[in-house]
Amino acid sequence: MRVAERDFVSTTPPAVGIAEVLGRRLPEGRVVTDPDIVAGLSHDQAVWAPVGRAVAVVRAKSTDEVRTVVRACLEQGVPLVARGAGTGLSGGANAVEGGVILALDGMDRVLEVDELERLAVVQPGVVNDDLRAHVAALGLWYPPDPASSPWSTIGGNVATNAGGVCCVKYGVTRDYVLGLEVVTGTGEVVRLGRRTSKGVAGYDLVGLMVGAEGTLGVVTEITVRLRRLPPVGVTAVGYFDSVGQAGDAVRATAAAGLRPAALELVDRHCLRAVDAWKNMGLSAEADVVLLARFDDDGRAAEEGARRMVDCFRGAGSTWADRSETEEEAKMLFAARRLAFPALERLGPVLTEDVCVPIGAVAEMLARIDRTAERHRITIANIAHVGDGNLHPLLVTEHGDAAAQVRARAAFDDIIADALELGGTVTGEHGVGLLKRPGLTRELGPAVLEMHRAVKRALDPAGILNPGKVFGPA
Repeated sequence: MRVAERDFVSTTPPAVGIAEVLGRRLPEGRVVTDPDIVAGLSHDQAVWAPVGRAVAVVRAKSTDEVRTVVRACLEQGVPLVARGAGTGLSGGANAVEGGVILALDGMDRVLEVDELERLAVVQPGVVNDDLRAHVAALGLWYPPDPASSPWSTIGGNVATNAGGVCCVKYGVTRDYVLGLEVVTGTGEVVRLGRRTSKGVAGYDLVGLMVGAEGTLGVVTEITVRLRRLPPVGVTAVGYFDSVGQAGDAVRATAAAGLRPAALELVDRHCLRAVDAWKNMGLSAEADVVLLARFDDDGRAAEEGARRMVDCFRGAGSTWADRSETEEEAKMLFAARRLAFPALERLGPVLTEDVCVPIGAVAEMLARIDRTAERHRITIANIAHVGDGNLHPLLVTEHGDAAAQVRARAAFDDIIADALELGGTVTGEHGVGLLKRPGLTRELGPAVLEMHRAVKRALDPAGILNPGKVFGPA
């Protein structure tokens, strides 16, 4: 999305002299003020989320440099927004007017891998897939795998508590973060967490920081838990005539006690978009595809895939079977990952990220279809249906202002439906700017005040990513 198409928001008056102050305190080349570069690094991928005009970008290379930036902003009362690769979808990394963008993608070293303890220590700019490749050479695995894993950074994943395809079995980022080095809103460098497999000393401040979207501190080092690299696995595939049938199949698999490593949904809109782009031929065979992956040892994966196929068939699939080859399985999951960029070729995509109980998946998918009809817009669906995390993708044409208004209304309706069904406004993308109204409805006044009390304690000057998540008090 081009910056020129976004709304701009002013939350603070422009800072005077902060770029010059930072230029004097940091090594040459760290501070960037070129307007085009600053604008390009001032937002994530969230369509229609407001963006402020930052006065500078700092490309930090060390914890000391991050601390220098935080202290300078604290002295001058300047807002500071940290960013990684900018792959977020909620506006959480969008600039604040007159503030500074702190780019952490240059802090990209894997500092340590401990094979015995099965952990790694990394800087926040390490790309997710690069860490996976690094530890795979040792027979180890870092499970969290957001769709943006070829580009997204571990620091960004920590900020939003990112999930991904395999979190139905293995959990999300928070489940793998053992320790953090953080620069607080008062400019102190602190270490949180542990390296041991167990530990209950004090409050869970690591868990608090994961998913805080940079509002409580700037993460400069992350210690993550690793697992043994799993087997290649077996994939089961089911084709369905409707998302409702696919939702019924998901409920059936849960009732049967199946626990795949991944259970993904891709609907007809996504299949057609991927086919138009990559010519995979998938949309000619199905309106909705369910993909299940089993990576258990021995014959357990084969048995899991067989039982999954039975569930698909029992729920009314038009065709279901296990994939014939690993290449075929990779192609199907590649289509799942390509869905979002394929839809972006058609026009601006407003991405939802609601999560509902497994038993409500079918009803939620049906409601999304009705919302699309009611507002006369295209809503495509990709989903981590195994854990109820749905990603409705609201597609409009470039320059169609009326459709964008309808899309915003549909976005709000989807959130309301998810909450009504006992769900939450975000499963892994974060609240950022787009989900603040929904979060207010979900949490209520008393719990919101608890959040704000934590924010005031750790960032008393309110300089860290202000206005995001729950907004001003």
